[in-house]
Amino acid sequence: MKHPDKEKLLFIDIETATGASGYDALDETWKELWDERVGRMPMSEQEPAVLYEQRAGVMAEFSRIICISIGYFSMGEAPSFRVRSYAQADEKKLLLQFLEETSLFFKNGIRYFAGHNIREFDIPFICRRLMVNGLAVPLYLNFQQVKPWDVPVVDTFQLWRFGDYKNFTSLKLLSAVLNVPSPKDDINGSMVGKLYWQGDARQRLESLKRITHYCEKDIVATANVFLRLIQHPTLEECGIEIVYA
Repeated sequence: MKHPDKEKLLFIDIETATGASGYDALDETWKELWDERVGRMPMSEQEPAVLYEQRAGVMAEFSRIICISIGYFSMGEAPSFRVRSYAQADEKKLLLQFLEETSLFFKNGIRYFAGHNIREFDIPFICRRLMVNGLAVPLYLNFQQVKPWDVPVVDTFQLWRFGDYKNFTSLKLLSAVLNVPSPKDDINGSMVGKLYWQGDARQRLESLKRITHYCEKDIVATANVFLRLIQHPTLEECGIEIVYA
């Protein structure tokens, strides 16, 4: 299978958190909506408050995006992989910044999103949160009318499946299997939502910086996984550039 040129790829990764600090912070309407939602889940025998902490952060109707990191290959005199992040409590502003960046990238001819499980999670999640915030979903993000084989997405999760739709492999596991450098962080994905809501405004700002750093590491790991899958050398630390927004 022929893959797009590296410079045509925009790697993305999102971090999400529950829409409220906890189940008890929801108003009665949203508690009822949550109770109805989890009543149809296999683990519904657990308390709604416990399920809210465990599951709400990955459901676009009950959560928010708190960070989006993007990465792309810069093929200039000194080729590098550039990473930029957008992270803040105001989700609408975050999404507008993301759209501004991506619209410029996709104006330059045929381009592709790239990431791990972004076709089934990150991209649909972004589209839903755009709608919630009253923002239009741009054509380069809306794949509902696109034939499956024409969707402009390179997904390492899908590439590793090789057509096996029963298989789920996390980025952490795939990085280990392919011997991709994936430095351990002080947090993991399951901790993001809880960490985001802890403490006062100052503490939450510091937590958001940690979450952003974690998200950026995932972007680099995904780029390295993609390079291994196409049998190219992985990124050296000196070839990674963090671009501050």
